[in-house]
Amino acid sequence: MYCFKQLHFWLKPTRWRIRRKVDGAMVMQNGYATLTSGDMTLVLSCALGARPSVVYWGAQLSDVSPEVLSLMSTRQHAPGSADVEIASSLLNEMGGGLSGLSGLLAHRNGTAWASQFRVRDVHQIDPSSIELICEDEVTRIRATHLVSVDPDSTLLTCQTEIENLGDTELAIDWCAPACLPLDLRATRLFGFTGRWAGEFQLEEVPVFQGSYVRENKTGRTSHDNFPGLVVGAEETTEQTGPCFAFHLGWSGNNRVRVDRLSDGRAFVQMGEYFFPGEVSLAPGETYRTPRLYAGYSSIGFSALSRKFHGHVSNNIMDGRIDRKPRPIHYNTWEAIYFDHNHETLFKLAEKAAEVGAERYILDDGWFGARRGDKSGLGDWWPSEDVYPDGLGALVKHVTGLGLEFGLWFEPEMVNPDSDLFRNHPDWILQAEGVEQVPFRNQYVLDLSRSEVTNYLFDRLHGLLSAYDIGYIKWDMNRDVHHPGSHGRPAISRQTRSIYQLIDRLRAAHPDLEIESCSSGGARADYGILQRTDRIWTSDSNDALDRQKIQRGASHFFPLSVMGAHVGPETCHITGRRLSMQLRVATALFGHMGLELNLQTETPDNLEILKAGLALHKTHRGLIHDGDFHRLDTPQHVNAVGVVARDQSEALISWCNLTGHQQTLPGRMYVPGLDANKTYRTRIVWPERVRSVSHPSILSALDLTGKGADLPGEALANAGLQIPLLHPETCLVFHFAEV
Repeated sequence: MYCFKQLHFWLKPTRWRIRRKVDGAMVMQNGYATLTSGDMTLVLSCALGARPSVVYWGAQLSDVSPEVLSLMSTRQHAPGSADVEIASSLLNEMGGGLSGLSGLLAHRNGTAWASQFRVRDVHQIDPSSIELICEDEVTRIRATHLVSVDPDSTLLTCQTEIENLGDTELAIDWCAPACLPLDLRATRLFGFTGRWAGEFQLEEVPVFQGSYVRENKTGRTSHDNFPGLVVGAEETTEQTGPCFAFHLGWSGNNRVRVDRLSDGRAFVQMGEYFFPGEVSLAPGETYRTPRLYAGYSSIGFSALSRKFHGHVSNNIMDGRIDRKPRPIHYNTWEAIYFDHNHETLFKLAEKAAEVGAERYILDDGWFGARRGDKSGLGDWWPSEDVYPDGLGALVKHVTGLGLEFGLWFEPEMVNPDSDLFRNHPDWILQAEGVEQVPFRNQYVLDLSRSEVTNYLFDRLHGLLSAYDIGYIKWDMNRDVHHPGSHGRPAISRQTRSIYQLIDRLRAAHPDLEIESCSSGGARADYGILQRTDRIWTSDSNDALDRQKIQRGASHFFPLSVMGAHVGPETCHITGRRLSMQLRVATALFGHMGLELNLQTETPDNLEILKAGLALHKTHRGLIHDGDFHRLDTPQHVNAVGVVARDQSEALISWCNLTGHQQTLPGRMYVPGLDANKTYRTRIVWPERVRSVSHPSILSALDLTGKGADLPGEALANAGLQIPLLHPETCLVFHFAEV
């Protein structure tokens, strides 16, 4: 039996009163609840005794009664179907008869499976949140829905709690936070796919009738099944048109599903993916879903992303990173791998400080018998072979240079060749009688056992207390194939235990910052971001790969939390050799860092790198706090940028990924500027720009010199001609209000 009530915060409800409608507030009237914020309106039908449902969700409606909306959506009997229209509900439960996957699959040993939840009570949590308490008297199940609309970001948040009111066990095979209806005009569907070193790849799905399903069973959000969806109308672009997006804030197994029914309706569901028998509730126990985040915009995909970015900054993260500018990282991994040497590490720190880094992270290989990836995981103490006197000398040297010190951990894993495993071989997740799937020479520790999490807390807490460590890179480098604990599947409990362990560590060290890394971007979601400060977007530091990866991730994650590093000249993953100018330009737009051997870089490259870091520092506030835009461009170009909230300046990156089909390139239409202002327009990166032929717009407008004063209206509507560039060239334009 697994009761999750103690593991989540649920606002205490208060009885709510009828209110007059105001922007950013909720109105309850005649069995309907209307939540309005910004450009969005949500109308719920929640009359006592009736099944709760979404009447409307989309563009703001200024003065339309819910009754009229309900009448306008009247559906009728269709020949060859049920004699009455089958209505939808917040869970489309089995007893309702609607085709497509039900939002709840539960039963009592094969019985009591056809629930129909009816509203028993309605509570107001705050002016923009409502709690609907629903029950089914036959199956003896209570479903409590929490629906909130954030007054600032306008994002919709849904969560459902299931309580067993019966006197026998209740098995739950699936439970969605909600079944949200899609606007009939939202026909363009973009899912997320990818692979290791190629995460966050958008995949457009042709119009279909039936079901779109992505299921992830890796024990993390995964490289190839990120739990997100973006949906738009045929005419929607980055800057115009209606669109919707959905994200499940959960770091474990998940399912993403869209059902398009034969009657024209469509519904989106996301939730935990359960292994057989994973969740079973004893009488009185509860299960609560992760949060589903959903957003609407009337003016394009980029505006919708900005809503998610604002929600992350103001509601998901705890604000500790706002106390100072985001430090530029130097990470040792691609400089030394497992070859830890005191002299090398000291010199790398000196070089990092010299070029402008502000934080130094000692990556894998510093602990136990860790001379490669086959041993040492779990033995979290400095290696006596490499650090006989501990980490103190290196930490002191790094901090003496004015750098913060960070340390790599992979707490959830253990090597068979480790003292921890030899002493506690029973501490791992496993399926009884099933051979472990080999994966990076390591097993997954069972964090649902308190003795395991206590051990890990003691080891990490001890190191953080002994040394001046302000940052942890928290890694997870393998999938979880057989997540068994005491004979039963346990990923749901495992994920919540990871959350609790991180929360416990942060409570003990209030200034600690943590990066979520999972062999790249395999654990990136709003659940982990509630307790961490950065996501490592991908293990690939190939700048061309990163242009696409970072663009995909930007649909849900702001630049301030997306780790972006300048890697080696030749990427060890792709073998591609890229210029320092391109590598710097790509890393500028994120939480910038370095991950290369500074001792082997040429003096010219080090000077370019130093200038790039200085440029990032100059514009760091704009990059991390400005309004983000993706530009609509040909396939051979990736263009993104940020505009100051007061529209006083902007920074736009235009990257030629490959060559183009036309003889000459097109124009850049700059979004977000004030049409009534004039902007000094310059190219600020790279320091030397060469057009393929001359003369060009570079000289006509002196773009690499003092620049030109151009009207915001013309930049947006007439566009700025791009010079003829070679492939693998990235220009960064700065626009400053005159």
